[in-house]
Amino acid sequence: MKEWVARRADILLITLDTLRYDAAQTAWHQGQLEALGPHLGAQGWEERHSPASFTYAAHQAFLAGFLPTPLGPGPHARLFAAEFAGSSSTTEDTFTFEQASLPEALQARGYHTVCIGGTGFFNQANALSRVIPSLFAESHWRPELGVTDPQSPRHQVAQALACRDSRPNFTLLNISAIHQPNRFYTGADQDDLASHTAALLAVDQALLELFRVERPTFVIACSDHGTAYGEDGYHGHRLGHPVVWTVPYAHFSL
Repeated sequence: MKEWVARRADILLITLDTLRYDAAQTAWHQGQLEALGPHLGAQGWEERHSPASFTYAAHQAFLAGFLPTPLGPGPHARLFAAEFAGSSSTTEDTFTFEQASLPEALQARGYHTVCIGGTGFFNQANALSRVIPSLFAESHWRPELGVTDPQSPRHQVAQALACRDSRPNFTLLNISAIHQPNRFYTGADQDDLASHTAALLAVDQALLELFRVERPTFVIACSDHGTAYGEDGYHGHRLGHPVVWTVPYAHFSL
């Protein structure tokens, strides 16, 4: 990513909130991802481990440079990193910065920083849910961008497009649709893996418009954590189960 910052290209971080690796990879295998699929290469999504099991902790880690970790023994070089002594995963190709977070670092370098919120930790309704949005020069959250609106993917993409200007842009797009409740994507009575996947497909269709914009853009697309639908008796996330800590990851250029 260091090269992209030097070129002053747009940077887009798409966090597919709550997306499980198995659901994402199955959708890719079945050729259902029209927007994301062409950018995933011959093997599809990369399987990684999230640094956290719920949204707030994962995003705080991401914005400091701790994206989901590749499988296998490390150290694994990081794309970007806040400077701190003794880091074994920072290399000459890592974009490093003295600020505490990526949006603060990029804003200091002339980027316009935008947060398009989705889940509750971005709704700015209280002090906690203002922490992450406050890192950005411009932040947006409305009910139609949130988890209860079936059209949230289209609304979020429209908001992201409306925020683009002539400066290099860094945008965090926290996708809300896959997070519960997602049952309305299949008409089921309860959330399940089928409605989880249907929500992903709705998101993918919405992203087509965002990916059509002809601006050099470096994209990071990943989940912050997965969620359980009854595996081993577990439901939800903020717990230590493979379906929660195993997430899909990709980065690519537009």
